[in-house]
Amino acid sequence: MSKRIDAIYAYVVEQSKKMNGDYLMTTQEVSEKLNFQRTNVSKDLNDLVRAGKLVKIGGRPVQYRLAGQVSEEAPSVVPPISNVKMVAPAPVKEFFNQREKDDVFIHLIGSRGSLKNAVEQAKAAILYPPKGLNCLVTGPTGSGKTYFAHAMFQYAKENKVVQETKKLVVFNCADYAHNPELLMSYLFGYVEGAFTGADKEKSGLIDEADGGMLFLDEVHRLPPEGQEMIFYLLDHGLYNRLGEVGKNRHADVRIVGATTENPNSALLDTFLRRIPIHIQLPSFEKRTPQEKIDFIQLMVSQEATRIQRRISLTEEVIKALIGSVTFGNIGQLKSSVQLVCARGFLNHMHREQIDITLGDLPEGIRAGLHSLTSRRELSMGLAGYLPTKLMVYPNQELVNPYTDSYELPYNLYDIIGNKAALLKSDGVDQETINHFISTDINVHLQSFYKDHGFSFSTENKLSEFVDAKVIEVTHQLYQHVQEYIPEKSQQNFIYAMSLHIASFLKKFELGEKRSIHSNIRLMVSDYPLEFRLAQEIQEKIAAFFTIQIPRDEIYYLAALLISLRYSQSEGKIGLIIAAHGNSTASSMAEVARQLLEMEQVLALDMPLDMSPKVAFEKLKALIVQANQGSGVLLLVDMGSLAHFDERLEQETGIRVRTIDMVSTPIVLEAIRKAETLGSTLDDLVESLQGFQGYGILKEIQSSKKKELPLGILAICASGEGTAQRLKEMLEKVLAEKNLTKIQVITESMLHLAERLPAIQESYQLIATTGVMDPGVKVPFISLETFLEADLGELLESILLGEELFTSPQQLHEAGGREVCLSYLEENVLFLNPAKVIDVLWGVAATVCQLWYGENSSMHFQINFTLHLAGMIERILLQQTLSVTREEEEQAVAHPRSLQLTECLAELETTFNLSVPLSEKYYLFVMLDTQNNTQIIH
Repeated sequence: MSKRIDAIYAYVVEQSKKMNGDYLMTTQEVSEKLNFQRTNVSKDLNDLVRAGKLVKIGGRPVQYRLAGQVSEEAPSVVPPISNVKMVAPAPVKEFFNQREKDDVFIHLIGSRGSLKNAVEQAKAAILYPPKGLNCLVTGPTGSGKTYFAHAMFQYAKENKVVQETKKLVVFNCADYAHNPELLMSYLFGYVEGAFTGADKEKSGLIDEADGGMLFLDEVHRLPPEGQEMIFYLLDHGLYNRLGEVGKNRHADVRIVGATTENPNSALLDTFLRRIPIHIQLPSFEKRTPQEKIDFIQLMVSQEATRIQRRISLTEEVIKALIGSVTFGNIGQLKSSVQLVCARGFLNHMHREQIDITLGDLPEGIRAGLHSLTSRRELSMGLAGYLPTKLMVYPNQELVNPYTDSYELPYNLYDIIGNKAALLKSDGVDQETINHFISTDINVHLQSFYKDHGFSFSTENKLSEFVDAKVIEVTHQLYQHVQEYIPEKSQQNFIYAMSLHIASFLKKFELGEKRSIHSNIRLMVSDYPLEFRLAQEIQEKIAAFFTIQIPRDEIYYLAALLISLRYSQSEGKIGLIIAAHGNSTASSMAEVARQLLEMEQVLALDMPLDMSPKVAFEKLKALIVQANQGSGVLLLVDMGSLAHFDERLEQETGIRVRTIDMVSTPIVLEAIRKAETLGSTLDDLVESLQGFQGYGILKEIQSSKKKELPLGILAICASGEGTAQRLKEMLEKVLAEKNLTKIQVITESMLHLAERLPAIQESYQLIATTGVMDPGVKVPFISLETFLEADLGELLESILLGEELFTSPQQLHEAGGREVCLSYLEENVLFLNPAKVIDVLWGVAATVCQLWYGENSSMHFQINFTLHLAGMIERILLQQTLSVTREEEEQAVAHPRSLQLTECLAELETTFNLSVPLSEKYYLFVMLDTQNNTQIIH
C-alpha cells in the first residue's frame, strides 16, 4: 500500500515540476498512467488530500493538485510513468538462467505451472542412480520438445551426471525416413563395403554421444530394425556398425526420444518397455495465460536484441498473436513474432523505437484477435495479465545455452535493411518497397518453417467447424478416388467434401429433405464417371455413419466431384463479405482463404465511423471486381446493409443478392456451394436461407428493421439522480471517442415498464446500465462494473459486438463500500466522502435487511447507498425531486412509511436536514421495484 501511494505522489510531483507547479490531474489519468486499479488510486489520492499533500478541486471529474511547493518527502526514484509493462535492458536470459545454481529448469517458462509435472519427471529421470533413465518426450508440433531436451542435458551437466566435456547429439529421424539404410548408417556408423558408396569406415552418432546424451526427434520415424538396435543398446550398452557381424562396440549413452504421435501405436512395444519415463508437454492452448504472455515477451526481446531497438506491442497485438496460434504451438508463435517484428522494422526502420500496432499485423495474425473474442475462457484468463502496452528493450548480452530449432539461420533484419537500401537507390517509392519486402519476409519465413513441419493450412482450421469423424471419413474417401482427382485439388477435396458431409448430416439430424434441381441432373448426366464415383461415395458415407442416404444426394456429390476435377475459369458466382468493425469481414475471409487457398472471396471491413455513402461506394467497386458473369452474393452482418442490393444492381448492371446475419460457417457454405458447377445465384441464396450450420443448431433470423440511432439506457429511481450522473460520464467518453451519434437516455424505474417500448421504437439500444437490469436483450452493465471498468474499452467492446463479462462480482462488504467511496469521491461536491460513507453504508444496510432479510443483495445495497448520497446533495442544494400531490399521498400512505422514516432519522440528525416526501417517494420506488411489489404505482 505504502509503495503504491508513494508512487502516486511521486508521479504528481514529477508532473508538477514539468508544468512549473501548474498541474491538475484526475483519478482516471493517474490510474491509466501508473497501471493501478482506479478505486485504489482514488483512495490513495484522497488519503494524500487528508494528509495535506494534495488539494482536491470540485467538479466533474474531480481534479487534484499539489498543496503548496513540491515536498521534499517525494521519493527520489519515480517508477516508469506509463501503463506499460517494462522489460528492463539488463541481460535478459533465454528460457534458462544461471542465477539458481544446479536447477536450469527454474527459469523454464511454466516450470511452476503447466510444466511442473514434466520438470519433476525429467529431474527424476536424470538423477536416478546409477546413470539415469531413458525418456520419451511427447507433445504436439512446436510445443518445445527439443528445447526441453536441451534443458535436461544442461541439468545433467550441472549435477555432474554428465561430464562438462560431453555432448548432446541431436538427430531428427524424419530427415532420412525415406531411406532407412541411410538413417541407420548415420546413427550407428558403417564399415567399408557395408553398402554401395561406403568407401571407408565411418563412425555414427552413437559414438559421438558416448558419455553424453542422444536426442532422437520424431523417433516414430525410426524403422523397426533401428528401434531393435536401439533397445539392444539400452539393455546391454552394445551395438554394431552397419556391415559388422556381432555387437562388439560399447557406448554409454542416455537416450531421449521425442514424438508427436501416440507412442503405443507408433513404436514397438519392446522399444517402449525400455523407456520407463514418458513426459508429456502441453500444447500452447494448455499453457497458462501468464505463460503465453511470457513467451511473447521473451521472443520479442530476442528480436529487440537483433536490431538493437526498443520494441513496443499494444494489448491488441498481444491478443492477436496469442489468438492466432493453432497447431504450430510455440514454434508457430515464434514464426508469428518474427514476422510481426520484421514488418514493424520495415515500417519504422529509421526510428529508435519500433511501435507495433494492429495495423502492422498481416491478416492471418490479425484474425487471431477475432478468434480470441470467441474463446471466452481464454479471454477472461488473459484479462488479468495483459498490459495496455508491452515495452521491450534490447539486451546488453543475450545468453543462449543453444540455438533452438526454430531459430532463423540468418539475420532477417539485415536482409530487410539491405534490400530497402538497394531499392531506394534505384528510385523505387516507399510503398512499392514495402510491398516487395513484405512479400520477401513472408517467403523467407514460410519456406523456413515449412522445412520444420509447419504447413499452416486447412485441416486444423477445418476442425473448428467440422466434427473429427467427418474429416476422418473424408480422408478415407479421398484414398478411394485420389487417382481421379488432380493432386492440386487434394486440399480442396478434403475441405469441400468435409463441409458437404457435415451440412448433409445436420439436415439429416433435423429431418430435413431437399429436392434436386433439374439443372444439376442435366449437368451430371454428361459425367458418367463422376456419377459412378458419387454412388460409391454415398455407400461409404452411409456405412460409416450407419444411416440411409437419399438417392438425390448422389447428384450433389457428383456435382462436387465435377467441380473438383474440372476448373471453371469463368461464370462463377462472386462473393463479398461486408461487416461492421475494423477486421470482422477480413477475418472471416481469411479463414476461407486458409481453407480453400483461394483469393476470390472479397471483404469489406466497415469501421463504425464509416459513413453509409463511403460504404456504398466501396461495395460498388468490389462488386465490379467480384463479378465473373453469374452475379454477386453479398454476405452482410446487419439487415440495414441488405437494402443496398437493389441500388447496387441498378448502378453496376450486375445481379446482386444479399444474405444477412453472416457468420463464418455461412461464408464457408456459400463458397462451397458457389464452387459447385451448375449453381445459379438464386439457387445459392435459396439454399443458404435454410442453412443450419455444421454444428449446433442456431436459430436464423432476418433483420429487416429500419435503421435507428444507437442508444444506451441509464436507469435510476427517478431518472434524474444517478442516471443523470451516469449519462454525463458516458457522454464525456463518447465525445472523446468521437461517437457522439450514440445517445444516452435516462429513465426512472417507476415509468420504465410503460416507456420502454417507446424507447425501443426510437433507439437501437446497445447497452443498459444503472440500478436495475430492465431485461432487454443487450448487455447490462451493473453499477459496480460501470464504476470499476475502463468506459472507453467497455464501449468499444459493445460496439464491436464482443461478449461482455459484466456480471456483478460477488463483492464482500468491504469491496461494496470501496466501490461507493470511489464513486462519491469523483461525483459529489459538498459531502466529504470519507466522513459520510459509513453513515450512508450503514443506513443502506439497515434498510436492505429490514426489507429483504436474507435475500438482500450487495448489488442493491450499493445502488441504494449512492442514491442516498445524491438525495442528501439535492436537499442541501434545495433541488429535490418533484412529485405530484397524489404521489406524496402514496408515500405517506405506504404501509412501511414509519419504518423508512426511522431508518432515515440517523441521516437527518447527522446532516441536520429533513428528508421531504418527494425523496421518500422515490426511495419507496426503488425498494418496491427491487421487491417486485406494487404498492407505489
